[in-house]
Amino acid sequence: MITLLSLLVWLYLVLAHGKFWSSGPELHSAAPAEFPEVDVIVPARDEVETIGPVIASLVTQDYAGPFRVTLIDDNSTDGTATAAGTDPNLRVLRGQPKPPGWSGKLWAVSQGVAASSAPVLLFTDADIVHDSRHLSSLVARLLQPRVEMVSEMVRLNCSSFAERALVPAFVYFFQMLYPFASVNNPRSRVAAAAGGTVLVRREALERIGGIEAIKDALIDDVTLAKAIKTVGRGHPSPIYLGHSGLATSIRRYPHFADIWQMVSRTAFTQLRYSFAVLLLTLLGLTLVWLVPAWGILFGSGWNFACGLAAFLLAAVSYVPTLRRYGRNPLWSLTLPLIALFYMAATVGSALNHWFGGGSRWKSRSYGTEP
Repeated sequence: MITLLSLLVWLYLVLAHGKFWSSGPELHSAAPAEFPEVDVIVPARDEVETIGPVIASLVTQDYAGPFRVTLIDDNSTDGTATAAGTDPNLRVLRGQPKPPGWSGKLWAVSQGVAASSAPVLLFTDADIVHDSRHLSSLVARLLQPRVEMVSEMVRLNCSSFAERALVPAFVYFFQMLYPFASVNNPRSRVAAAAGGTVLVRREALERIGGIEAIKDALIDDVTLAKAIKTVGRGHPSPIYLGHSGLATSIRRYPHFADIWQMVSRTAFTQLRYSFAVLLLTLLGLTLVWLVPAWGILFGSGWNFACGLAAFLLAAVSYVPTLRRYGRNPLWSLTLPLIALFYMAATVGSALNHWFGGGSRWKSRSYGTEP
């Protein structure tokens, strides 16, 4: 009975999968006991629309220790460096041409690391605006209890209809894939990060071989987290992943097509470009998201009951994430349709890889570049 299997899967997910549904923990404002020097590294390529407020929020951080912001202008063509403005605490580096084998973002980040010297590094995207307390709070979490890396799922833009419909689910699915409690458990092998903000100890980065060790990663945040966590001093290194109450993405995805492009850019990469893994993933997602709806619509007796129970478990588990984004809990009833969108985007990612020459982002082609 396929609906019973779906219900059993949902019972496991809700009861034994790292409480992914809780939409926590969240990094709150805190002051560190000490203030190590920090180098803030911002890779940017054609970010003229967002870079001004981003840099302004970084250079005005209320941090009692020394820090410096380095913007690596990755061969932008839209005046990104000029739009960043000037400040005594800001340094702008013109990115060098990307060598073969590197992803564009990581090549820019590596140049920032090479030009820096602080024992603590903050990697942050060019669309993230930071509360003035953010750097202090990140450092406080890095120090106590001690971890090697702190990363956050920053609050994503959720203003257009497409964003309101799909962005909370994107966060929810990320939590399901990488339960934050499991990531934060040193005994668990689950490792992940969210690239909007990543605070890392330089010694931990050097221990894995630096940015060059992950130079070709397109899902660079998760790859970095896995490398940091697994390369410890004889045991897994502790890392932290949480939600941010002090940082917000101002990148907009006004249309469904924009979110489709965002998902399809790396979805097939996540599946290691494997047709077998793609097929198994689609079968698994069908079992989790579509079978309960099928049981409700077309089943009877036990099929209907199991489908309804699985559907309700899924809907209730989505409510904390919806509340985080100020959405009506009734949006949870649309989860099968939302999941179908993400499944289709995943298939689209595979088709792009096989027939379309790979995805494109910031005027670069991914999946075909050397």
